[in-house]
Amino acid sequence: MPFCVGLTGGIGSGKSSAARLFEELGAAVVDTDAIAHELTRPGAPAIAAIRNAFGAGCLAPDGGLERARMRRLVFGDPAAKAKLEAILHPLIRNESRARIAAAQQPYVIVVVPLLLETGAYRDLVQRVLVVDCSEEQQVVRGMRRSGLTAEEVRAIMAAQLPRAERLERADDVLDNDGGMEALQRHVRELHASYLALARRT
Repeated sequence: MPFCVGLTGGIGSGKSSAARLFEELGAAVVDTDAIAHELTRPGAPAIAAIRNAFGAGCLAPDGGLERARMRRLVFGDPAAKAKLEAILHPLIRNESRARIAAAQQPYVIVVVPLLLETGAYRDLVQRVLVVDCSEEQQVVRGMRRSGLTAEEVRAIMAAQLPRAERLERADDVLDNDGGMEALQRHVRELHASYLALARRT
């Protein structure tokens, strides 16, 4: 398996932007959220199991997952959340492993939003990179990106690890409080470091 860096961070921290920059520099990117979306499109592998578990009301008219409805359901119901995760997580992990194994690039960025909360994928990654920004920025970006209210973003933040604990458990921190230029510069520095580490493994 190639050298892998687990990229994580709170909602609105800029994980997708950071991953895109690493990809532009030549890293492979395996995004578990993107895989989850692929698995819940119309006719995708998880749809039949989701319909059986939750009923047709959780599907959109096109046959894919009705994401907003499912998000509301699992956020307020731990049993429903566990049921959905039991369907999706094994499929996501299997697909992630296959993509990591197939990667031809020098190293792989594995994007896992809840990497530190769940401990999943820790066996696949050699380093943990936390994308970080102020909580105020998280709220603004979370609202802009996901169309959520400030209260909904703060509720998601409250369900995630506290910022201080996330930073404490990071091997590397990517500060995303500045503009795109600062983010690009920091990503270039980390890319050079990961290339050197990958060569040694």
